[in-house]
Amino acid sequence: MIRAEELTRAYGDVTAVDGVSVEVPAGEIFGLLGPDGAGKTTLFRMLCGVLEPTAGTARIAGLDARAHPDEVKAQIGYMPQAFALYRDLTVEENLRFAAEVFAVPRDAVAPRLERLLAFSQLTPFRRRLAEYLSGGMRQKLALAATLIHEPDVLLLDEPTTGVDPVSRREFWQILGALHEMGKTIVVATPYMDEAERCGRLALMHRGRILTVESPRGLKTRMDGILLDVVASPRRAALAALEHLPGVLHRNLFGDRLHLVVRDGAAVDAVRQTLGGAGVTVESITVIEPSLEDVFVSMLSQRPSPPGGGEGEGEGVE
Repeated sequence: MIRAEELTRAYGDVTAVDGVSVEVPAGEIFGLLGPDGAGKTTLFRMLCGVLEPTAGTARIAGLDARAHPDEVKAQIGYMPQAFALYRDLTVEENLRFAAEVFAVPRDAVAPRLERLLAFSQLTPFRRRLAEYLSGGMRQKLALAATLIHEPDVLLLDEPTTGVDPVSRREFWQILGALHEMGKTIVVATPYMDEAERCGRLALMHRGRILTVESPRGLKTRMDGILLDVVASPRRAALAALEHLPGVLHRNLFGDRLHLVVRDGAAVDAVRQTLGGAGVTVESITVIEPSLEDVFVSMLSQRPSPPGGGEGEGEGVE
């Protein structure tokens, strides 16, 4: 349903998206995971046909986004990070406006509107101004407006950022229902629990895609063994392990340390080193890596490419 081939976008000396190639089959929930400045927003805008690539091609349902932008826009629903509807219009007025923009047939507007209000649980708020909606309800309204022309492909750019946990769960319940209807969904998210819900994930950094894999498959890709270390003081423990052979990566993780070590032999060396530095060790446990552990580990192993992707989207655009 979606195919990007060597998609690139440069802003002067800054390359926001650098040779991205990826395919998303019909009916998949595909996740895009990466830090701020990774290139996610720029990639979305090129897939939508609203931003012309410097190089490469983007196809939606077989249509070239550059050559056929209007046809592509009819196939997709794009939900940007920021709330882009009118705050001085009611929920229903915003949906009717979106229907007019997308040239929804007049006889189809009313039934679609009622269905989307019920689907997004906004029926009781249909006459409320968007300005007075909660963050979660605004995101549901934005999604309903994105669906008004019944697109086959949804491109959702961090749709739940800043939304409370209950609203995030409800939003993903709606996405699950859309997935069951056969919609193709590409969603950028900073939340690891949301990333776990995706069929496959692309890890993106500095304008490039590092790897594409299922969440479970990604967890098997991390080199070494992950240790969960409870020790105090934590920062002293982190500093003591900086040059210890066999420690591939170290990171503060809440009230603990997460260490990636080469093999089991490093466990004793970690304990001895911390003890010699005057650090109190409560426990050292081998654990299964989370997606966050895998991502941080992969980033720590990559050199920083010159001029790549750092100023993407929110800063450059």
